[in-house]
Amino acid sequence: FLFVSAVEVKIEVVIPEKERSKEEMSPNGKASPLIYKVNGTARHYHLEEHPIASNPYHNPKDVVEASVCHVKDLENGQMREVDLGCGKALLIKESGEFHAVGHKCPHYGAPLVKGVLSKGRVRCPWHGACFNISTGDIEDFPGLDSLPRFQVKIEKEKVYIRASKQALQTQRRTKMMAKCISLSNYNLSSTNVLIIGAGAAGLVCAETLRQEGFSDRIVMCTMDRHLPYDRPKLSKSMDSHPEQIALRPKEFFRTYDIEVLTEMHVAAVDIKNKTAVFKDGFKMEYNKLLIATGNTPKALSCKGKEVENVFNIRTPEDANRVVKLATSKNVVIVGASFLGMEVAAYLAERAHSVSLVELEEVPFKKFFGERVGRAVMKMFESNRVKFYMQTEVSELREQEGKLKEVVLKSGKVLRADVCVVGVGAVPATGFLKQSGINIDSKGFIAVNKMMQTNIPGVFAAGDAVTFPLALRNNKKVNVPHWQMAHMHGRIAALNMLAHGMEISTVPYLWTAMFGKSIRYAGHGEGFDDVVIQGDLDELKFVAFYTKSDEVVAVASMNYDPIVSKVAEVLSAGRTIRKRDVE
Repeated sequence: FLFVSAVEVKIEVVIPEKERSKEEMSPNGKASPLIYKVNGTARHYHLEEHPIASNPYHNPKDVVEASVCHVKDLENGQMREVDLGCGKALLIKESGEFHAVGHKCPHYGAPLVKGVLSKGRVRCPWHGACFNISTGDIEDFPGLDSLPRFQVKIEKEKVYIRASKQALQTQRRTKMMAKCISLSNYNLSSTNVLIIGAGAAGLVCAETLRQEGFSDRIVMCTMDRHLPYDRPKLSKSMDSHPEQIALRPKEFFRTYDIEVLTEMHVAAVDIKNKTAVFKDGFKMEYNKLLIATGNTPKALSCKGKEVENVFNIRTPEDANRVVKLATSKNVVIVGASFLGMEVAAYLAERAHSVSLVELEEVPFKKFFGERVGRAVMKMFESNRVKFYMQTEVSELREQEGKLKEVVLKSGKVLRADVCVVGVGAVPATGFLKQSGINIDSKGFIAVNKMMQTNIPGVFAAGDAVTFPLALRNNKKVNVPHWQMAHMHGRIAALNMLAHGMEISTVPYLWTAMFGKSIRYAGHGEGFDDVVIQGDLDELKFVAFYTKSDEVVAVASMNYDPIVSKVAEVLSAGRTIRKRDVE
Protein backbone atom coordinates (compact mmCIF):
# COMPACT_ATOMS: atom_id res chain seq x y z
CA PHE A 1 0.00 0.00 0.00
CA LEU A 2 1.04 3.54 -0.72
CA PHE A 3 -0.64 6.44 1.01
CA VAL A 4 -1.05 9.59 -1.02
CA SER A 5 -2.25 12.60 1.01
CA ALA A 6 -4.87 10.67 2.94
CA VAL A 7 -5.95 8.83 -0.18
CA GLU A 8 -5.26 5.14 -0.02
CA VAL A 9 -3.78 4.20 -3.36
CA LYS A 10 -3.52 0.48 -3.77
CA ILE A 11 -1.19 -0.39 -6.59
CA GLU A 12 -2.29 -3.26 -8.79
CA VAL A 13 0.30 -4.49 -11.19
CA VAL A 14 0.68 -5.66 -14.79
CA ILE A 15 -1.62 -5.86 -17.75
CA PRO A 16 -1.67 -9.41 -19.09
CA GLU A 17 0.59 -9.71 -22.16
CA LYS A 18 -2.44 -10.34 -24.34
CA GLU A 19 -4.03 -7.01 -23.44
CA ARG A 20 -0.75 -5.13 -23.56
CA SER A 21 -0.08 -5.98 -27.17
CA LYS A 22 -3.65 -4.98 -28.06
CA GLU A 23 -3.06 -1.61 -26.47
CA GLU A 24 -0.31 -0.70 -28.86
CA MET A 25 -2.21 -1.88 -31.91
CA SER A 26 -5.89 -1.16 -31.98
CA PRO A 27 -6.72 1.99 -33.95
CA ASN A 28 -9.19 4.57 -32.71
CA GLY A 29 -12.50 3.60 -34.20
CA LYS A 30 -13.34 2.01 -37.52
CA ALA A 31 -11.77 3.53 -40.56
CA SER A 32 -12.55 3.50 -44.22
CA PRO A 33 -10.47 4.20 -47.34
CA LEU A 34 -9.84 7.84 -47.28
CA ILE A 35 -8.72 10.53 -49.62
CA TYR A 36 -10.59 13.78 -49.49
CA LYS A 37 -8.86 15.97 -52.06
CA VAL A 38 -9.67 19.53 -52.87
CA ASN A 39 -7.47 19.49 -55.97
CA GLY A 40 -5.17 22.11 -54.52
CA THR A 41 -7.96 24.67 -54.45
CA ALA A 42 -10.66 25.55 -51.98
CA ARG A 43 -13.20 26.51 -54.56
CA HIS A 44 -14.89 23.19 -55.30
CA TYR A 45 -17.02 21.57 -52.62
CA HIS A 46 -19.09 18.49 -53.20
CA LEU A 47 -22.15 18.80 -51.05
CA GLU A 48 -23.74 15.41 -50.89
CA GLU A 49 -27.04 14.19 -49.56
CA HIS A 50 -26.59 13.12 -45.97
CA PRO A 51 -27.66 9.61 -44.99
CA ILE A 52 -30.02 9.71 -42.03
CA ALA A 53 -28.58 7.44 -39.36
CA SER A 54 -31.13 4.90 -38.21
CA ASN A 55 -31.56 4.48 -34.48
CA PRO A 56 -30.50 0.96 -33.46
CA TYR A 57 -32.29 1.20 -30.11
CA HIS A 58 -35.81 1.17 -31.54
CA ASN A 59 -35.59 -2.46 -32.54
CA PRO A 60 -36.84 -4.66 -29.67
CA LYS A 61 -34.85 -7.62 -31.07
CA ASP A 62 -31.72 -5.56 -30.46
CA VAL A 63 -32.34 -5.37 -26.69
CA VAL A 64 -31.05 -7.81 -24.11
CA GLU A 65 -31.85 -7.86 -20.39
CA ALA A 66 -30.00 -9.94 -17.81
CA SER A 67 -29.65 -10.34 -14.07
CA VAL A 68 -25.97 -9.70 -13.33
CA CYS A 69 -25.58 -9.87 -9.51
CA HIS A 70 -27.15 -9.48 -6.08
CA VAL A 71 -27.35 -5.93 -4.73
CA LYS A 72 -24.99 -6.86 -1.88
CA ASP A 73 -22.32 -8.21 -4.26
CA LEU A 74 -20.87 -4.73 -4.81
CA GLU A 75 -19.68 -2.29 -2.15
CA ASN A 76 -19.76 1.45 -2.76
CA GLY A 77 -16.80 2.49 -4.90
CA GLN A 78 -16.54 -0.93 -6.58
CA MET A 79 -16.65 -1.82 -10.27
CA ARG A 80 -17.30 -5.18 -11.89
CA GLU A 81 -17.22 -6.40 -15.48
CA VAL A 82 -20.46 -8.34 -16.08
CA ASP A 83 -21.50 -10.56 -18.98
CA LEU A 84 -24.91 -10.13 -20.58
CA GLY A 85 -24.50 -13.13 -22.88
CA CYS A 86 -23.90 -11.17 -26.08
CA GLY A 87 -21.40 -8.71 -24.65
CA LYS A 88 -20.06 -7.20 -21.44
CA ALA A 89 -20.83 -4.09 -19.44
CA LEU A 90 -19.11 -2.29 -16.57
CA LEU A 91 -21.29 -2.26 -13.46
CA ILE A 92 -20.42 0.45 -10.94
CA LYS A 93 -21.75 1.17 -7.46
CA GLU A 94 -21.20 4.66 -6.08
CA SER A 95 -23.03 6.45 -3.24
CA GLY A 96 -25.52 3.58 -3.03
CA GLU A 97 -26.48 3.80 -6.72
CA PHE A 98 -25.75 1.38 -9.54
CA HIS A 99 -24.61 2.53 -13.00
CA ALA A 100 -23.79 0.50 -16.11
CA VAL A 101 -21.67 1.66 -19.06
CA GLY A 102 -19.40 0.15 -21.72
CA HIS A 103 -16.51 -1.83 -20.23
CA LYS A 104 -13.79 -0.89 -22.76
CA CYS A 105 -12.19 2.50 -23.26
CA PRO A 106 -13.17 3.61 -26.80
CA HIS A 107 -9.64 4.97 -27.35
CA TYR A 108 -7.59 1.74 -27.52
CA GLY A 109 -9.86 -0.77 -25.77
CA ALA A 110 -8.40 -0.76 -22.24
CA PRO A 111 -10.43 -2.71 -19.62
CA LEU A 112 -12.00 0.08 -17.53
CA VAL A 113 -12.56 -2.28 -14.59
CA LYS A 114 -8.80 -1.90 -14.02
CA GLY A 115 -9.13 1.89 -14.08
CA VAL A 116 -9.84 4.37 -11.30
CA LEU A 117 -13.29 5.28 -10.00
CA SER A 118 -13.56 8.67 -8.36
CA LYS A 119 -16.42 11.12 -7.80
CA GLY A 120 -18.77 10.05 -10.54
CA ARG A 121 -16.25 9.21 -13.22
CA VAL A 122 -14.00 6.36 -14.26
CA ARG A 123 -10.49 7.00 -15.59
CA CYS A 124 -8.82 4.67 -18.09
CA PRO A 125 -5.76 2.82 -16.67
CA TRP A 126 -3.75 3.13 -19.90
CA HIS A 127 -4.00 6.67 -21.24
CA GLY A 128 -6.11 8.54 -18.71
CA ALA A 129 -9.37 9.22 -20.61
CA CYS A 130 -12.28 9.92 -18.20
CA PHE A 131 -15.96 9.02 -18.52
CA ASN A 132 -18.99 10.13 -16.55
CA ILE A 133 -20.55 7.03 -14.95
CA SER A 134 -24.14 8.41 -15.11
CA THR A 135 -24.09 9.44 -18.78
CA GLY A 136 -21.06 7.62 -20.24
CA ASP A 137 -19.89 10.97 -21.67
CA ILE A 138 -16.18 11.51 -22.24
CA GLU A 139 -14.87 14.22 -19.86
CA ASP A 140 -11.12 13.99 -20.42
CA PHE A 141 -9.13 12.57 -23.30
CA PRO A 142 -7.58 10.95 -25.45
CA GLY A 143 -10.19 9.49 -27.80
CA LEU A 144 -13.31 10.94 -29.38
CA ASP A 145 -16.18 8.68 -28.42
CA SER A 146 -18.13 8.26 -25.22
CA LEU A 147 -19.24 5.04 -23.53
CA PRO A 148 -22.67 3.55 -24.17
CA ARG A 149 -24.87 3.81 -21.06
CA PHE A 150 -27.18 0.96 -20.08
CA GLN A 151 -30.35 0.89 -17.97
CA VAL A 152 -30.08 -0.61 -14.49
CA LYS A 153 -33.03 -1.80 -12.42
CA ILE A 154 -33.27 -3.51 -9.05
CA GLU A 155 -35.90 -6.21 -8.50
CA LYS A 156 -36.07 -8.49 -5.47
CA GLU A 157 -32.50 -7.60 -4.42
CA LYS A 158 -31.20 -8.49 -7.89
CA VAL A 159 -29.45 -6.09 -10.27
CA TYR A 160 -30.64 -6.21 -13.91
CA ILE A 161 -29.04 -4.51 -16.90
CA ARG A 162 -30.98 -3.74 -20.07
CA ALA A 163 -28.81 -2.94 -23.08
CA SER A 164 -28.72 -2.69 -26.84
CA LYS A 165 -26.81 -5.62 -28.36
CA GLN A 166 -25.23 -3.29 -30.88
CA ALA A 167 -23.90 -1.01 -28.12
CA LEU A 168 -22.57 -4.04 -26.23
CA GLN A 169 -20.69 -5.08 -29.34
CA THR A 170 -19.31 -1.70 -30.43
CA GLN A 171 -18.55 -0.47 -26.86
CA ARG A 172 -18.59 3.14 -28.06
CA ARG A 173 -21.08 5.93 -28.56
CA THR A 174 -20.69 9.05 -30.67
CA LYS A 175 -22.45 11.96 -29.00
CA MET A 176 -25.45 13.47 -30.75
CA MET A 177 -24.39 16.23 -33.13
CA ALA A 178 -26.06 19.03 -35.02
CA LYS A 179 -25.78 19.42 -38.76
CA CYS A 180 -25.28 22.51 -40.82
CA ILE A 181 -28.44 24.37 -41.82
CA SER A 182 -28.64 24.74 -45.64
CA LEU A 183 -25.03 24.71 -46.75
CA SER A 184 -26.10 25.55 -50.29
CA ASN A 185 -26.81 29.19 -49.34
CA TYR A 186 -23.19 29.83 -48.40
CA ASN A 187 -20.70 32.05 -50.08
CA LEU A 188 -17.86 29.58 -50.64
CA SER A 189 -15.21 32.05 -49.53
CA SER A 190 -16.63 32.68 -46.07
CA THR A 191 -17.26 30.49 -43.07
CA ASN A 192 -18.48 30.99 -39.53
CA VAL A 193 -15.69 28.90 -37.95
CA LEU A 194 -12.33 28.35 -39.63
CA ILE A 195 -9.95 25.83 -38.08
CA ILE A 196 -6.36 25.89 -39.31
CA GLY A 197 -4.87 22.45 -38.64
CA ALA A 198 -6.54 19.03 -38.63
CA GLY A 199 -4.91 17.27 -35.69
CA ALA A 200 -6.62 16.29 -32.44
CA ALA A 201 -7.22 19.91 -31.34
CA GLY A 202 -8.87 20.93 -34.61
CA LEU A 203 -11.05 17.83 -34.85
CA VAL A 204 -12.22 17.92 -31.22
CA CYS A 205 -13.05 21.62 -31.64
CA ALA A 206 -15.22 20.89 -34.70
CA GLU A 207 -16.93 17.90 -33.05
CA THR A 208 -17.59 19.81 -29.82
CA LEU A 209 -19.22 22.68 -31.73
CA ARG A 210 -21.57 20.21 -33.42
CA GLN A 211 -22.25 18.38 -30.12
CA GLU A 212 -23.23 21.69 -28.55
CA GLY A 213 -25.79 22.30 -31.30
CA PHE A 214 -23.78 24.72 -33.46
CA SER A 215 -25.35 24.54 -36.93
CA ASP A 216 -23.39 27.08 -38.93
CA ARG A 217 -20.55 26.41 -41.34
CA ILE A 218 -17.28 24.83 -40.09
CA VAL A 219 -14.23 24.56 -42.34
CA MET A 220 -10.98 22.85 -41.33
CA CYS A 221 -7.91 23.21 -43.51
CA THR A 222 -4.71 21.20 -43.37
CA MET A 223 -1.44 20.98 -45.28
CA ASP A 224 -1.75 17.20 -44.93
CA ARG A 225 -3.08 14.95 -47.69
CA HIS A 226 -5.30 13.09 -45.23
CA LEU A 227 -8.29 13.62 -43.03
CA PRO A 228 -7.38 13.76 -39.29
CA TYR A 229 -5.43 10.69 -38.14
CA ASP A 230 -3.89 9.19 -35.00
CA ARG A 231 -0.50 10.89 -35.18
CA PRO A 232 1.10 9.12 -32.16
CA LYS A 233 0.84 5.92 -34.21
CA LEU A 234 3.37 7.22 -36.78
CA SER A 235 6.28 6.34 -34.50
CA LYS A 236 4.63 3.54 -32.50
CA SER A 237 3.34 1.39 -35.35
CA MET A 238 5.13 2.69 -38.39
CA ASP A 239 3.62 0.56 -41.12
CA SER A 240 0.05 1.75 -40.43
CA HIS A 241 -1.72 3.00 -43.54
CA PRO A 242 -3.65 6.28 -43.39
CA GLU A 243 -7.05 4.55 -43.50
CA GLN A 244 -6.06 2.31 -40.57
CA ILE A 245 -5.28 5.27 -38.35
CA ALA A 246 -8.03 7.66 -39.47
CA LEU A 247 -9.70 9.22 -36.42
CA ARG A 248 -13.04 9.35 -38.24
CA PRO A 249 -14.16 7.80 -41.53
CA LYS A 250 -14.81 10.06 -44.51
CA GLU A 251 -18.60 9.61 -44.15
CA PHE A 252 -18.48 11.13 -40.66
CA PHE A 253 -17.33 14.50 -42.02
CA ARG A 254 -20.09 14.45 -44.63
CA THR A 255 -22.77 13.47 -42.15
CA TYR A 256 -21.96 16.29 -39.72
CA ASP A 257 -21.00 18.92 -42.32
CA ILE A 258 -17.43 19.37 -41.20
CA GLU A 259 -15.64 20.46 -44.35
CA VAL A 260 -11.98 19.52 -44.61
CA LEU A 261 -9.72 21.16 -47.17
CA THR A 262 -6.60 19.03 -47.60
CA GLU A 263 -3.23 20.17 -48.96
CA MET A 264 -4.14 23.79 -48.21
CA HIS A 265 -1.43 26.06 -46.85
CA VAL A 266 -2.41 29.24 -44.96
CA ALA A 267 0.19 31.91 -45.71
CA ALA A 268 -1.17 34.75 -43.54
CA VAL A 269 -4.04 35.83 -41.31
CA ASP A 270 -5.50 39.31 -41.67
CA ILE A 271 -7.16 39.90 -38.31
CA LYS A 272 -8.58 43.33 -39.23
CA ASN A 273 -10.60 41.87 -42.11
CA LYS A 274 -11.02 38.45 -40.40
CA THR A 275 -9.55 36.66 -43.41
CA ALA A 276 -7.14 33.77 -43.92
CA VAL A 277 -4.99 34.08 -47.01
CA PHE A 278 -3.89 30.82 -48.62
CA LYS A 279 -0.62 30.24 -50.44
CA ASP A 280 -2.44 29.86 -53.78
CA GLY A 281 -4.04 33.30 -53.31
CA PHE A 282 -7.47 32.04 -52.24
CA LYS A 283 -8.98 33.98 -49.31
CA MET A 284 -11.51 32.85 -46.76
CA GLU A 285 -13.37 35.10 -44.32
CA TYR A 286 -14.22 33.79 -40.87
CA ASN A 287 -16.19 34.85 -37.84
CA LYS A 288 -14.27 32.71 -35.31
CA LEU A 289 -10.79 31.28 -35.90
CA LEU A 290 -8.92 28.39 -34.25
CA ILE A 291 -5.19 28.10 -34.93
CA ALA A 292 -4.08 24.51 -34.27
CA THR A 293 -1.11 24.14 -36.59
CA GLY A 294 1.07 22.06 -34.25
CA ASN A 295 4.78 22.12 -34.77
CA THR A 296 7.41 21.61 -37.44
CA PRO A 297 10.29 19.18 -36.83
CA LYS A 298 13.78 20.65 -36.71
CA ALA A 299 16.11 19.51 -39.47
CA LEU A 300 19.83 18.76 -39.12
CA SER A 301 22.07 21.68 -40.00
CA CYS A 302 25.21 19.64 -40.76
CA LYS A 303 27.06 19.10 -44.02
CA GLY A 304 25.19 16.79 -46.43
CA LYS A 305 21.77 17.37 -44.84
CA GLU A 306 20.10 17.29 -48.28
CA VAL A 307 21.09 13.71 -49.19
CA GLU A 308 18.34 11.20 -49.94
CA ASN A 309 16.83 8.86 -47.30
CA VAL A 310 17.03 11.29 -44.37
CA PHE A 311 13.60 11.69 -42.76
CA ASN A 312 11.59 13.63 -40.24
CA ILE A 313 8.50 11.56 -39.55
CA ARG A 314 5.59 13.86 -40.37
CA THR A 315 3.16 11.72 -42.35
CA PRO A 316 2.06 8.09 -42.71
CA GLU A 317 3.97 8.06 -46.01
CA ASP A 318 7.21 9.06 -44.22
CA ALA A 319 6.74 6.32 -41.62
CA ASN A 320 5.90 3.66 -44.23
CA ARG A 321 8.87 4.65 -46.39
CA VAL A 322 11.29 4.46 -43.45
CA VAL A 323 10.11 0.93 -42.58
CA LYS A 324 10.57 -0.17 -46.18
CA LEU A 325 14.06 1.34 -46.49
CA ALA A 326 15.16 0.14 -43.04
CA THR A 327 14.19 -3.52 -43.39
CA SER A 328 17.41 -5.57 -43.12
CA LYS A 329 19.44 -2.36 -43.53
CA ASN A 330 21.43 0.00 -41.27
CA VAL A 331 19.47 2.74 -39.53
CA VAL A 332 20.80 5.78 -37.68
CA ILE A 333 18.42 7.76 -35.50
CA VAL A 334 19.47 11.23 -34.39
CA GLY A 335 17.90 12.33 -31.11
CA ALA A 336 16.74 10.16 -28.18
CA SER A 337 13.40 12.01 -28.09
CA PHE A 338 10.04 10.24 -27.72
CA LEU A 339 9.90 10.00 -31.50
CA GLY A 340 13.51 8.84 -31.85
CA MET A 341 13.20 6.17 -29.16
CA GLU A 342 9.85 4.85 -30.43
CA VAL A 343 11.20 4.61 -33.98
CA ALA A 344 14.34 2.82 -32.71
CA ALA A 345 12.17 0.32 -30.81
CA TYR A 346 9.92 -0.28 -33.79
CA LEU A 347 12.81 -0.83 -36.20
CA ALA A 348 15.03 -2.87 -33.84
CA GLU A 349 13.70 -6.25 -34.97
CA ARG A 350 13.30 -5.25 -38.62
CA ALA A 351 16.58 -3.50 -39.41
CA HIS A 352 20.04 -5.05 -39.65
CA SER A 353 21.33 -2.45 -37.16
CA VAL A 354 19.89 0.50 -35.25
CA SER A 355 22.21 3.21 -33.89
CA LEU A 356 20.98 6.13 -31.81
CA VAL A 357 22.94 9.40 -31.55
CA GLU A 358 22.17 11.79 -28.68
CA LEU A 359 23.74 14.89 -27.11
CA GLU A 360 22.75 14.02 -23.52
CA GLU A 361 24.41 11.17 -21.60
CA VAL A 362 21.12 9.31 -21.00
CA PRO A 363 17.89 9.21 -23.04
CA PHE A 364 14.88 11.09 -21.57
CA LYS A 365 17.12 12.59 -18.85
CA LYS A 366 15.31 15.95 -18.75
CA PHE A 367 11.89 14.31 -18.83
CA PHE A 368 12.11 11.09 -16.79
CA GLY A 369 15.34 11.73 -14.88
CA GLU A 370 18.65 9.90 -15.06
CA ARG A 371 17.72 6.67 -13.26
CA VAL A 372 14.60 5.95 -15.33
CA GLY A 373 16.50 7.01 -18.46
CA ARG A 374 19.26 4.49 -17.71
CA ALA A 375 16.76 1.67 -17.12
CA VAL A 376 15.11 2.41 -20.47
CA MET A 377 18.53 2.60 -22.16
CA LYS A 378 19.38 -0.85 -20.80
CA MET A 379 16.15 -2.27 -22.20
CA PHE A 380 17.07 -0.86 -25.63
CA GLU A 381 20.62 -2.20 -25.47
CA SER A 382 19.31 -5.67 -24.69
CA ASN A 383 17.25 -5.32 -27.88
CA ARG A 384 20.35 -4.64 -30.04
CA VAL A 385 20.06 -0.84 -30.20
CA LYS A 386 23.49 0.81 -30.01
CA PHE A 387 23.85 4.23 -28.38
CA TYR A 388 26.34 6.96 -29.23
CA MET A 389 25.83 9.47 -26.44
CA GLN A 390 27.18 12.96 -25.76
CA THR A 391 27.95 13.54 -29.42
CA GLU A 392 26.21 14.87 -32.52
CA VAL A 393 26.28 14.49 -36.29
CA SER A 394 28.93 16.43 -38.17
CA GLU A 395 28.30 15.11 -41.68
CA LEU A 396 26.00 12.93 -43.76
CA ARG A 397 27.89 11.18 -46.57
CA GLU A 398 26.31 9.93 -49.77
CA GLN A 399 26.95 7.52 -52.57
CA GLU A 400 25.12 8.27 -55.81
CA GLY A 401 22.96 10.81 -53.98
CA LYS A 402 21.77 8.31 -51.35
CA LEU A 403 22.86 8.23 -47.71
CA LYS A 404 25.79 5.90 -47.02
CA GLU A 405 27.44 7.06 -43.74
CA VAL A 406 26.78 9.26 -40.75
CA VAL A 407 29.90 10.94 -39.35
CA LEU A 408 29.84 11.93 -35.66
CA LYS A 409 31.72 14.81 -34.01
CA SER A 410 33.50 12.17 -31.93
CA GLY A 411 35.08 10.98 -35.20
CA LYS A 412 33.06 7.75 -35.33
CA VAL A 413 31.66 6.81 -38.75
CA LEU A 414 28.39 4.83 -38.81
CA ARG A 415 27.08 2.88 -41.78
CA ALA A 416 23.62 4.15 -42.65
CA ASP A 417 21.09 3.37 -45.36
CA VAL A 418 18.41 5.49 -43.73
CA CYS A 419 18.47 8.23 -41.09
CA VAL A 420 15.55 9.42 -38.94
CA VAL A 421 15.87 12.83 -37.30
CA GLY A 422 14.09 13.42 -33.97
CA VAL A 423 15.84 16.47 -32.51
CA GLY A 424 12.80 18.42 -31.43
CA ALA A 425 10.38 20.77 -33.11
CA VAL A 426 9.38 24.41 -33.36
CA PRO A 427 5.82 25.79 -33.36
CA ALA A 428 4.38 26.12 -36.88
CA THR A 429 3.45 29.78 -36.41
CA GLY A 430 5.73 31.59 -38.90
CA PHE A 431 2.71 32.65 -40.97
CA LEU A 432 1.39 34.69 -38.00
CA LYS A 433 4.47 36.92 -37.61
CA GLN A 434 2.85 40.13 -38.93
CA SER A 435 -0.67 39.26 -37.77
CA GLY A 436 -0.84 41.08 -34.43
CA ILE A 437 -1.52 37.79 -32.61
CA ASN A 438 0.74 37.54 -29.54
CA ILE A 439 3.62 35.13 -30.11
CA ASP A 440 6.49 34.64 -27.65
CA SER A 441 10.22 34.61 -28.43
CA LYS A 442 10.15 30.86 -29.16
CA GLY A 443 7.23 31.15 -31.57
CA PHE A 444 4.48 29.85 -29.23
CA ILE A 445 1.05 31.49 -29.32
CA ALA A 446 0.12 32.78 -25.86
CA VAL A 447 -3.45 31.95 -24.79
CA ASN A 448 -5.44 32.31 -21.57
CA LYS A 449 -7.32 29.53 -19.74
CA MET A 450 -10.11 29.81 -22.29
CA MET A 451 -7.67 29.23 -25.18
CA GLN A 452 -8.23 32.82 -26.35
CA THR A 453 -5.40 34.78 -27.93
CA ASN A 454 -5.05 38.55 -27.45
CA ILE A 455 -7.35 39.04 -30.48
CA PRO A 456 -11.13 38.68 -29.87
CA GLY A 457 -12.61 35.71 -31.72
CA VAL A 458 -9.19 34.14 -32.36
CA PHE A 459 -8.39 30.98 -30.38
CA ALA A 460 -5.35 28.70 -30.44
CA ALA A 461 -4.80 25.13 -29.27
CA GLY A 462 -2.42 22.18 -29.24
CA ASP A 463 1.35 21.92 -29.60
CA ALA A 464 1.82 25.52 -30.78
CA VAL A 465 0.53 27.26 -27.64
CA THR A 466 1.56 28.17 -24.12
CA PHE A 467 -1.30 28.28 -21.61
CA PRO A 468 -1.66 28.70 -17.81
CA LEU A 469 -1.48 25.27 -16.14
CA ALA A 470 -3.65 25.19 -13.00
CA LEU A 471 -1.61 22.28 -11.65
CA ARG A 472 1.54 24.46 -11.52
CA ASN A 473 0.00 27.67 -10.13
CA ASN A 474 -1.01 28.90 -13.58
CA LYS A 475 2.54 28.95 -14.88
CA LYS A 476 2.51 29.40 -18.68
CA VAL A 477 3.59 26.09 -20.17
CA ASN A 478 3.73 24.28 -23.48
CA VAL A 479 2.46 20.68 -23.31
CA PRO A 480 2.93 19.17 -26.81
CA HIS A 481 1.02 15.95 -26.18
CA TRP A 482 -2.00 14.18 -27.64
CA GLN A 483 -4.38 14.27 -24.66
CA MET A 484 -3.78 17.98 -24.08
CA ALA A 485 -4.46 18.84 -27.73
CA HIS A 486 -7.88 17.15 -27.44
CA MET A 487 -8.73 19.13 -24.31
CA HIS A 488 -7.54 22.43 -25.82
CA GLY A 489 -9.83 21.84 -28.81
CA ARG A 490 -12.81 21.18 -26.55
CA ILE A 491 -12.21 24.26 -24.37
CA ALA A 492 -11.72 26.48 -27.45
CA ALA A 493 -15.04 25.28 -28.94
CA LEU A 494 -16.98 25.87 -25.71
CA ASN A 495 -15.58 29.40 -25.49
CA MET A 496 -16.35 30.16 -29.13
CA LEU A 497 -19.91 29.53 -27.91
CA ALA A 498 -19.34 31.84 -24.90
CA HIS A 499 -19.53 29.13 -22.22
CA GLY A 500 -16.79 30.79 -20.13
CA MET A 501 -15.04 27.42 -19.63
CA GLU A 502 -11.49 27.36 -18.22
CA ILE A 503 -8.99 24.55 -18.74
CA SER A 504 -8.02 22.58 -15.64
CA THR A 505 -6.94 19.15 -16.93
CA VAL A 506 -3.91 17.18 -15.68
CA PRO A 507 -1.45 16.45 -18.52
CA TYR A 508 -1.30 12.71 -19.32
CA LEU A 509 0.92 10.99 -21.86
CA TRP A 510 2.41 7.65 -22.72
CA THR A 511 5.20 6.15 -24.78
CA ALA A 512 5.33 2.58 -26.12
CA MET A 513 8.54 0.65 -26.80
CA PHE A 514 9.10 -3.13 -27.21
CA GLY A 515 5.52 -3.84 -26.15
CA LYS A 516 5.98 -1.95 -22.87
CA SER A 517 4.50 1.40 -21.96
CA ILE A 518 5.63 4.23 -19.75
CA ARG A 519 2.66 6.24 -18.55
CA TYR A 520 3.10 9.77 -17.21
CA ALA A 521 0.84 12.37 -15.58
CA GLY A 522 1.48 15.88 -14.30
CA HIS A 523 4.05 18.44 -15.38
CA GLY A 524 7.54 17.64 -14.13
CA GLU A 525 9.45 20.55 -15.66
CA GLY A 526 12.13 21.72 -13.22
CA PHE A 527 11.81 18.70 -10.87
CA ASP A 528 14.62 18.53 -8.30
CA ASP A 529 14.25 14.95 -7.06
CA VAL A 530 12.77 11.60 -8.09
CA VAL A 531 11.35 9.13 -5.56
CA ILE A 532 11.31 5.63 -7.04
CA GLN A 533 9.35 2.66 -5.77
CA GLY A 534 9.53 -0.82 -7.27
CA ASP A 535 12.35 -2.27 -9.33
CA LEU A 536 13.98 -0.33 -12.17
CA ASP A 537 15.96 -3.37 -13.37
CA GLU A 538 12.74 -5.36 -13.70
CA LEU A 539 11.07 -2.37 -15.41
CA LYS A 540 8.33 -2.53 -12.81
CA PHE A 541 8.36 0.79 -11.01
CA VAL A 542 6.68 4.08 -10.22
CA ALA A 543 8.68 7.34 -10.18
CA PHE A 544 7.40 10.45 -8.39
CA TYR A 545 8.91 13.75 -9.58
CA THR A 546 9.12 16.35 -6.86
CA LYS A 547 9.86 20.06 -6.74
CA SER A 548 10.83 21.18 -3.22
CA ASP A 549 8.22 19.34 -1.13
CA GLU A 550 5.55 18.69 -3.77
CA VAL A 551 4.92 15.84 -6.23
CA VAL A 552 4.52 17.53 -9.63
CA ALA A 553 4.45 14.42 -11.86
CA VAL A 554 4.49 10.62 -11.85
CA ALA A 555 5.69 7.98 -14.31
CA SER A 556 5.29 4.22 -14.20
CA MET A 557 5.97 0.98 -16.02
CA ASN A 558 4.00 -2.21 -15.27
CA TYR A 559 2.38 -0.52 -12.28
CA ASP A 560 -1.16 0.22 -13.47
CA PRO A 561 -3.31 2.04 -12.55
CA ILE A 562 -1.02 4.16 -10.33
CA VAL A 563 -0.56 6.98 -12.88
CA SER A 564 -4.33 7.27 -13.35
CA LYS A 565 -4.77 7.26 -9.55
CA VAL A 566 -2.29 10.09 -9.10
CA ALA A 567 -3.89 11.98 -12.01
CA GLU A 568 -7.26 11.76 -10.22
CA VAL A 569 -5.77 13.07 -6.95
CA LEU A 570 -4.09 15.99 -8.75
CA SER A 571 -7.22 16.61 -10.81
CA ALA A 572 -9.21 17.05 -7.58
CA GLY A 573 -6.84 19.93 -6.73
CA ARG A 574 -5.13 18.02 -3.91
CA THR A 575 -1.43 18.34 -3.21
CA ILE A 576 0.70 15.23 -2.84
CA ARG A 577 3.67 15.84 -0.55
CA LYS A 578 7.05 14.20 -0.99
CA ARG A 579 6.75 12.53 2.42
CA ASP A 580 3.49 10.87 1.27
CA VAL A 581 5.37 8.88 -1.39
CA GLU A 582 8.73 8.25 0.30
